[in-house]
Amino acid sequence: MKTPRPAIVWFRDDLRLSDHPALHAAAKAQSPVVGIYVLDERAPGVRPLGGASRWWLAQSLRALQATLAERGASLVLRRGPAMSVIAGLACEIDAWAVYWNEIVQAPHQRVADQLAAALARSMSPRTISRRSPGRAEPDPQQGEPGPAGVHTVSGRRVQSLGDRPKPLPAPKKLTGISDIASDALEDWHLEPAKPDWAGGLRETWQPGEVSAQAQLKAFLANGVTGYSGDRDRPDRDGTSRLSPHLRFGEISPRQIWHAAKFAAAEHPRLSSDIDKFLSELGWREFCRHLLYDVPDLTTNNLQASFDAFPWKRDDESLRAWQRGQTGYPIVDAGMRELWHTGVMHNRVRMVVASFLVKHLLIDWREGEQWFWDTLVDADAGSNPANWQWVAGSGARCCAVFSRIQSDSCRARNSIRRRLCQALGTGVEAIA
Repeated sequence: MKTPRPAIVWFRDDLRLSDHPALHAAAKAQSPVVGIYVLDERAPGVRPLGGASRWWLAQSLRALQATLAERGASLVLRRGPAMSVIAGLACEIDAWAVYWNEIVQAPHQRVADQLAAALARSMSPRTISRRSPGRAEPDPQQGEPGPAGVHTVSGRRVQSLGDRPKPLPAPKKLTGISDIASDALEDWHLEPAKPDWAGGLRETWQPGEVSAQAQLKAFLANGVTGYSGDRDRPDRDGTSRLSPHLRFGEISPRQIWHAAKFAAAEHPRLSSDIDKFLSELGWREFCRHLLYDVPDLTTNNLQASFDAFPWKRDDESLRAWQRGQTGYPIVDAGMRELWHTGVMHNRVRMVVASFLVKHLLIDWREGEQWFWDTLVDADAGSNPANWQWVAGSGARCCAVFSRIQSDSCRARNSIRRRLCQALGTGVEAIA
């Protein structure tokens, strides 16, 4: 009997098996599955990962390789331009289809989707994308004009998530193929060696889908009680600690949403705390939408009025801030925690960011770059959006409102009210 042609599943920022529409569809097709992760640091618009994120990525890929192997498939690792790498693999194994989840956020990801389809068509395999199970994915097919248009409809999508299908289960069994050339993860040098500064990260975190699910379960069972108030207390362990797992797609926002809503239904006394928790998840989605419409969010002020702001160039003060040597205890404690663990309490993030831009008068871009390098949850949308929010150059109801092109004054006022409500949820990506 002739061996069925395999299907490729392209993993990106969705390093999990459960609630993975592309993997689910490939498994249902009942053909051998070959997973691939491409380390593409050269595509236009790609921002190379910071040091802490590179460490997390290495652990997450190991975990994904292990869970795929348990089910009979493999994860191929290759480095280079994603489009040519995937097209080459498709020819190499005579693949009949390439599956991937749409991740509509950064510009290079949107281009990747378009180029993947074009390249795969030219190589003969079918290309099949699946909507990534985010809470409120921007949808270019909806014809939504400009940033404000996307933000206004995002609120409706957030509220409608509960009407969507429940998260997809992980495939119980997959069929793979052997003897496919793959890079050794160690050859990518994602983890620090000389010196090895990641000891604190190893002490603090266990990346991977299994750990993400365990953390969500533990938070909803024990940590969510009192969340509305405790999340504002740096002296308490009152946050979910899910942000790095979300950043690398080890768990999906839809999984969190449904689990949280189920917990609220079982324990009505938790409803207010869970609603607050989900509002912070909504802020994360808002930042994703903002980056979708403002690709230069990392480098340019969202409000052009800040372009002439006289930032100071003070390398000595910047180094003191980075090293936690400013002499201000809460600032220094937060910055040292960041270096050691790769995270910082959400409220302390606001304190240290405000100190840099409003006390030292150092450009917010310096702080954003430092966080990008040192945070394990450094997110392409949340990191610059939140730094601009603190600096004052970021999203404001009036700024977004001024960009709304609508013939209806009533519609504009309604949009403005909803945006004001959304922007009041907080500054962190997810607490």
